[in-house]
Amino acid sequence: MQAPSNKTILSNGLWHNNAGLVQLLGLCPLLAVSNTVINALGLGLATLATLMICNLVVSLVRGVLRPEIRIPAFVLIIASVVSVIDLVMQAWLYDLYRVLGIFIPLIVTNCAIIGRAEAFASRHRPWPALLDGFATGLGFCLALLALGALRELAGRGSLFSQAHLLFGEAARNFELQLIPGHPGFLIALLPPGAFIGLGLLVAARNAIKLRSGQRQAGVTARQAADSA
Repeated sequence: MQAPSNKTILSNGLWHNNAGLVQLLGLCPLLAVSNTVINALGLGLATLATLMICNLVVSLVRGVLRPEIRIPAFVLIIASVVSVIDLVMQAWLYDLYRVLGIFIPLIVTNCAIIGRAEAFASRHRPWPALLDGFATGLGFCLALLALGALRELAGRGSLFSQAHLLFGEAARNFELQLIPGHPGFLIALLPPGAFIGLGLLVAARNAIKLRSGQRQAGVTARQAADSA
């Protein structure tokens, strides 16, 4: 099957078919751990690595998998990759691993991963499959970061709190207190705040796309009028 262009793969993963803001996949971990930027970044990077590795492996073995065992094989590949990432985080980022808890193993259940394996990686060569995993994972990671930043800023008035969990002891001073004396907005840090924040991000993305479409339609109409 002819693969889309690199630009199309990137734009789909980052914007047009963003897993978090358009397809609304993987919402359980997205909403659960996105109360700070660092937690969101940790989970986002783990998901990004999973998508890239799984897409690459699926593409490499697609020619030897029989149709009747395709989906179980994909699940086995995803579970194996997530297990390795879980062990790596437990060994090297233990404090962050304790914060994220069960949501690292739950990456296995993220529908975006098996969806990209089935819809794209199993039908294309390794490079497009790897790029698709990167674009989809980066889009999901950016959605997590935006939600984490929104919730942390509203809930604590800061960004990058507890950065040492991800970047080591040298990052203890990375925290930015953008609203000094902020009393805290508790609901932003609780599950209802996650749903509200995600709704705001989806609405903002839809508004931007609508305005862009209207602008493009106006340009097309002017070009048609000029040519006439």
